[in-house]
Amino acid sequence: MPATTRTTLRRGLAAAAALPLLIGALASCGYGSDAKTDEKKVAAEGKKLSADTVRLGYFPNLTHATALIGVQDGLIQKELGGTVLKPQTFNAGPSEIEALNGGSLDIGFIGPSPSINAYVKSKGKNLRIISGSASGGVKLVVNPDKIKTLDDIKGKRIATPQKGNTQDVALLNWIAEKGWKVDPESGKGDVSVVRTDNKVTPDAFKSGSIDGAWVPEPTASKLVSQGGSVLLDETTLWPDKKFVITNIIVSQKFLTEHPDVVEAVLTGTVKTNEWINANPDKAKASANAALKAHGGKALDAKVIDPAWPSIAITDDPLASTLKTQSEWAVKAQLIKQPELAGIYDLKLLNKVLKAAGKPEVSDAGLGVK
Repeated sequence: MPATTRTTLRRGLAAAAALPLLIGALASCGYGSDAKTDEKKVAAEGKKLSADTVRLGYFPNLTHATALIGVQDGLIQKELGGTVLKPQTFNAGPSEIEALNGGSLDIGFIGPSPSINAYVKSKGKNLRIISGSASGGVKLVVNPDKIKTLDDIKGKRIATPQKGNTQDVALLNWIAEKGWKVDPESGKGDVSVVRTDNKVTPDAFKSGSIDGAWVPEPTASKLVSQGGSVLLDETTLWPDKKFVITNIIVSQKFLTEHPDVVEAVLTGTVKTNEWINANPDKAKASANAALKAHGGKALDAKVIDPAWPSIAITDDPLASTLKTQSEWAVKAQLIKQPELAGIYDLKLLNKVLKAAGKPEVSDAGLGVK
C-alpha cells in the first residue's frame, strides 16, 4: 500500500531488530519523521463511546486513501458519535510506530513491513493488525531507451525505496527467481539495487543515474510522466493479483480498553471503502483534494489518473501475502525467521463485515487464539 529510516539492517541480527522497516508509502508516502495534527475539524455529535477521543494516524498518500477520504468527508467521525476523532499525519512508518508505542497514537494506517517489525521487536505486545486498506500499486518502471525486456534488467541500476523495505524485498526475490545474484546488504551483483529515497528517485531517473525503479504509486506514475515505461506490474506476480500494501493497526492497550471505539472506526473504514469502490472518480477527486489540503499541492492528472486505478481499496488484510513477504525477506537473508503468530486480530472487522452483509476475511492462521 509506500520517509526513510536511517536504521541499517545487518544480516545476522535478531529478527526483532532486523525486520524491515517499510518506507512510508509504502512508499507512496512522503518522508520525514514528524507527525502533524490534522487541522480539519469534523463535528462530533451523538452519544460518546468509552473514550473521549481516538487518535488516528496515516500518511498523506494515495495508498492511504481510506484514511484520506474517511477523515476528510467525516465518514469515520460519523460512526464515532460523540467520541472525537483526532487525526495525525506521518511521513514515515517508524515515526508512526514510535507514536503508537509511546502512547500518543491509538490506531494507524501503515505498511506491512513496519507492522511486522514492530510486532516482532515488541515480542508481540504492542500492536495488532485489525484490517486491510489497500493492495497493489507497485511497478517496475524503466528507461525504455536502455531497457526493453525483463532480461535487459541484468547489469542495470534499479532503485528501491529502502534496504529491506517491501519493494526492495520483492525486487530481490524477483532477481533470485531469474537466477541472478545480488548481495542483499550492498545491493551489488548481476543487478545493481540502488536504495533511494522516493523523493529523490524522479530526479535520479531524470538524470540517468538509475535505469529504473521498483516503486509504489504515485512515484511509479511520476517516472512514467518523465518518459519511463512500465515493464512489470507487481500484481502480476501474486495469486489473484492482490498483495497487501496498507494495513490498519491498533495499540493492544487501546483495543483492550476501548473495543467499541475500535469497532466504530472499522465501521467507518468499511463504509468509506464501499463508497470509494462504488464511486472511483469521485473518490479520486476527494483523495486528491485531501492531499492538497495536507501538502498544499494536488497531484497532476498525468500522475494520479494512471496511479489511482492501480491501487485496490480493500477491507481484507490479505494476510497470506504478508506471510509471503516475510518469507521472501528470510530467503533474501535480510532477516531471520520471525514469529508472526497473533499479529492479526480480525474479530471486530469480521463482526462489522457480517453486519454489513459482506464476507468475513482470513488471518491466514496468524490471528489471536
